[in-house]
Amino acid sequence: MHFVAKSRYVRFSPYKLRPLADVVRGKNVEHAIAWLATSALKKALPIRKMIESAAANAKHAKDIQPSILTVKEIRVDQGPIYRYYKPGAMGRANVQRRRFSHMSVVLEPTVK
Repeated sequence: MHFVAKSRYVRFSPYKLRPLADVVRGKNVEHAIAWLATSALKKALPIRKMIESAAANAKHAKDIQPSILTVKEIRVDQGPIYRYYKPGAMGRANVQRRRFSHMSVVLEPTVK
């Protein structure tokens, strides 16, 4: 049995979020939430909230505590790119890219 949470249009680049997702992949949910909560990075907040949401889904649906859940799969995919222009050298216009992310997490209970 799996519990899923998704987060779309997160205003962080997927290149910056993927290293954090790699750290919590395969870990216990309580450990992952504690690690992300103590991290001093702003980009850790949307990942932590998404994992907490999936844990709340498990608690609501099947009354499963977060202590027995593990992060089976966590994905950070590329979302849309918002392009805009800023002035460049010699009167040119340089394109700036604001990248968005789509994230998903799958939790499963560990059998002990």
